[in-house]
Amino acid sequence: MVSFEVPEVDYTRYTNRQLAAIPLAVLLVALVILGGWWAATGAPVDRGFEFTGGTELTLASDAPPEQARERIQNAFPENSPTDIRSVSADDTYIVTFQSTDGAELAEQARSAGFEVRSTVAVTSSFGGRTQLQALGGVAVAFLGMAVLVFAMFRTFVPSIAVVISAFSDIVIPVAIMNLLGIELTLGTVAALLLLIGYSVDSDILLNNHILRRSGGFYESTHRAMRTGVTMTLTSLAAMVVMTIVATAFGIQLLAAIGIILVFGLATDLMNTYMLNLSLLRWYKYEGVAR
Repeated sequence: MVSFEVPEVDYTRYTNRQLAAIPLAVLLVALVILGGWWAATGAPVDRGFEFTGGTELTLASDAPPEQARERIQNAFPENSPTDIRSVSADDTYIVTFQSTDGAELAEQARSAGFEVRSTVAVTSSFGGRTQLQALGGVAVAFLGMAVLVFAMFRTFVPSIAVVISAFSDIVIPVAIMNLLGIELTLGTVAALLLLIGYSVDSDILLNNHILRRSGGFYESTHRAMRTGVTMTLTSLAAMVVMTIVATAFGIQLLAAIGIILVFGLATDLMNTYMLNLSLLRWYKYEGVAR
């Protein structure tokens, strides 16, 4: 049986500013990316057709991939596809259009010799409402998390440390989504909601050990790390495996969710045991708790 021992970090070698500098710098870069994306495209992240409106066709073709993609491009002279994704497991292609006339697009696909397996059309108004509801759900979840954290600890610094870490755990993966070309969809919104839960879990674990358990600061920190780092690395490894398998079988939604969670969990390790810990140490030795 493989065992994993979390090494004990000598935090006394680093000042609070040194610990917080890297997480805050990465967060600043992520915010700059999102701000630049917003200025260039009108939205902080690219949105899928569920939010912008359009049509998604699932087409089957036994032609080689490059030839099939060329045929798909030529099959719609008046409605060029905005995205073509292959599902290699069963030689199907998911083709997205800005047009909402699904019946016409399906007829053009059949005329070009494709088998149309499904057609999904979303109007722009319905997509806008869906986007509002999805992002509203993320905002409500984040607000509810913040209220719960403040109710648990009832002190500003430990509570705001958890909230800032959770905020960064969401913002950094969203910026990475832009760099990797991953769109915001209902599936990726679900991944962001999962990140809120992962982040709060590890941060509350650290805060509880330091503020409410017996023992010195660094002893409590190492106890929390033994549980928290093991838990996060286990989840991260599972997400890496899921991403690899989903990519191999062409399940792009699962692959996108896996990538977001991999980067989000790695970000959570950094924020929890550098940013959150530096704020807790300041609070314990230099702040109002001294």
